This record gives sequence, C-alpha cells and structure tokens, in this order.
Amino acid sequence: MRFLPHTDDDIRAMLDDVGVPEVADLFNDVPQELRARAALNLAPGLSEQEVRARLEQLAARNTAAPRHCFLGAGTYPHFVPAVVDHVLQRAEFYSAYTPYQPEVSQGTLQAIFEFQTLVAMLLGMEVANASMYDGASATAEAVLMALRIHPKRSRVVLSRALHPQYREVVRTYATVAGGDGAHHADLVEAPFASNGRTDIDWLANRVNDETAAVVVGYPNFFGVVEDLDAIGTLAHAHGALLITATAEATALGLLKSPGACGADIAVAEGQSLGVPMSYGGPGVGLFATRSDFVRMMPGRLVGEAVDGGGRRGYVLTLATREQHIRREKATSNICTNHGLIALAVTVYLSTVGKIGLRELAIANTAAAHRAMERLTTAGKWQQQFSAPFFNEFVLAGVNAEAVWEAASARGVLAGVPLRRWYPELRETLMLCVTEAHDATAVDALMAALR
Repeated sequence: MRFLPHTDDDIRAMLDDVGVPEVADLFNDVPQELRARAALNLAPGLSEQEVRARLEQLAARNTAAPRHCFLGAGTYPHFVPAVVDHVLQRAEFYSAYTPYQPEVSQGTLQAIFEFQTLVAMLLGMEVANASMYDGASATAEAVLMALRIHPKRSRVVLSRALHPQYREVVRTYATVAGGDGAHHADLVEAPFASNGRTDIDWLANRVNDETAAVVVGYPNFFGVVEDLDAIGTLAHAHGALLITATAEATALGLLKSPGACGADIAVAEGQSLGVPMSYGGPGVGLFATRSDFVRMMPGRLVGEAVDGGGRRGYVLTLATREQHIRREKATSNICTNHGLIALAVTVYLSTVGKIGLRELAIANTAAAHRAMERLTTAGKWQQQFSAPFFNEFVLAGVNAEAVWEAASARGVLAGVPLRRWYPELRETLMLCVTEAHDATAVDALMAALR
C-alpha cells in the first residue's frame, strides 16, 4: 500500500511549474558521489502478520525486569487507578493537539484549567501554568524567570542536595541566561550539612544582595525535608527569591506547601501523580508562582471567561508564543505543554482528593521508615542523614555498588548507589519505599541485601 499523497499527474504538473523534467533534477546541487551513497537499500516490505511475528521474536530476547524496584531518585513507583488510563484513552483527549484555536478546544482548555487549579492548590501558590516538559526543565525555567525578575542580579545559589540532573539542566539553560545576552547567570552550589539538609550556615554567609534566587529541593534528592522557612527568611532578607523543586510530588500531600513556607516560585515533577514510571518518561513539569510575577512566567496559561451570551468559556489568557517573533528575547522557548500527561495528573488528583493524597503520603512515610528501621537494625547498614525524610533514605555501609549488583542478580533493584553523583558518598545506597512495596517486597529487599 502506497502512502504518497500525489499522483503522477500531480508530480508532472509541479515539475513543469518548477521547470525541471525529473524529480532527480531537484537534487543536482548535491554532488553525485553523495547521491550515490544515499540509497537506502531497504528489504521488501513485510505483511502485518510477518511484522508481528518478527517483533514477537525480538521481544522474546528481552530479559525480564526485576520483580522488586526500590529505585526512586526522581521517578517513583505508585499505584495508578484504572480511571486515569480510561479517561486518557478517550479519542478527544488522546488524539488532540495543543489548543491553538480556543473556540474549538473547550474540552482541552477546561481540562488544563482544572489542572492549573489543582497545581496551584498543591504547591500553595496563586497561579500555575499549563505544565512544562518535566521537573528539570521547570526548575531551569524558574531560574531564568528569577533572573528576569531581578535583571540587575546574576547570582543563583543551587543546593548541592538538589537533584543532580536538575542542576545539570539548569547549567545548560544558564549558558544562555537572559536570552538577549543582557546578563550572565553565575551559578553557585551550596553544600549540604551532615544531616542531609542544605547548609544554612553556608547560606547565611554567602547569600547576598547580588543573589537573584536560592533553589532547593523539597524534599531534596536524598529524600530529606528541607527547612524552607529558614531558607526563605534568609533569601528574602537579601531580596532574593526562594525556588523549590519537588521531584516526589506525593510528598506535598503531607508537607507544608512551598507557598506556605514562603517560596516565590514552586516547581515539581508530576510523574508520581497518576503517571507510570515507564523507564523514566514521559513526565510533566508543574510550575506555579505568585500572581505578582505572572507576566514573567513561562509557558501558557488558560483562563476562565464569559462569552457574549453569558456562558462560561475558556481561553488562552497568556501564551508564550513570542519566540516566533522575538526569538532569543522571548520569555521562554517552551511554547507548548504536556497536555495528555497533565490530564493524567488532573484525573489522578481529582480521584484521590485532598484527604486521599494526605493518607497516601502518610502511608509512604510509614513504609519507608519501617524499611529503614529493619535495615539498620540488621546491623550492616547505618542511616546516613539524621534529618526527617519522606519515602527515600540513604544507607551507609561497605561495598555499596557490589551489594547493589548482587541484589540486582536476585531480581531486586536495591535503590541507587550515590557514588555516581556524590563521590563523597561512595559507599552509600539510596532506597525508595512507597505504597507499592508490600511486606513481601521488603522481605525480598532484606534477603537480597544480606
């Protein structure tokens, strides 16, 4: 079956109009030796039945995934109610593109409006956008936004306890901070203290009137809950903004919201809220801020309005489409949103509700603490950090990577060795325990680590 939209007569008419006899003549500017090497040499096509048989043959070579996964570190195993996929697979959502024409996209726009409302409530902020690509890009966009709010400041303090991949994305974005080259982003890393929290004493001595923002994880990469009130007070004393980045959004069901702790911009990865791990993606970035800063916010914003007949309707109130005109001077080069994944978050949060999310967060905390106590009581491991933690914790011991490899061979992914990102924590494992890990799974973890 051919999938060419043009007939031979169509092609002949176009060639006549261009003034060349053959399609090959359109490529005369490409050297002949290069054209000779461009042949695809593809085998004849297969039937659907043959393709299916071939794919099944290849799939049979896959090694089964480990039965028990305690990875965490930015992507988390949680139960996803069946209703989430049921709604996502409705054709009007599953096949829809982004709402460039609001008058024919009311359903999509309403879903985004509900998403924004839920995100604003979750993060304790006044306004939220229609979503970003993921938590890392949302963090980087928050840093650029802080530099726009403080155009005469260039210093941004990143906690070393912030997710290392988030920090790396921020560094990449910061190479073009300011867009028009008006100023340069000076990134400084704040160390973490022995308790696993960002070192407050270091911040007190280094945050100054040149600082545009302080960025911390909440909880941080180690699962430790930062003292946002203290960090926010310190940052605001110098006129700097407090930016929080939450990789594990379930924690927000239990913790005091970033907005209530004084955060000026709060971002998060929404994968935990109704999105499967899927080997690391896709995710969805949550982004919220105070209404005073709405004009500096990246992405798009859906608002509620009333038409001439008094009927409720939804419109794109703010859309960062100016990159097509202003290019490097644009507020942001993210002009879309992860609509389908944002819808999953919306359905999930609407399903579990405020009380359900809190109960889930409490269950996560309890499960992680029980597992940590069992592991440390066994005598071979010690808790690395003493500060309060959510559903991730770091264990210190000997030969962490060797133990991890041995556990993996037994069908258990025993967390993440931290040596990759933190050389000073070379003999540590970070484990994540959620409501998805029952007693049998923890027993398997204990046996594998022995």
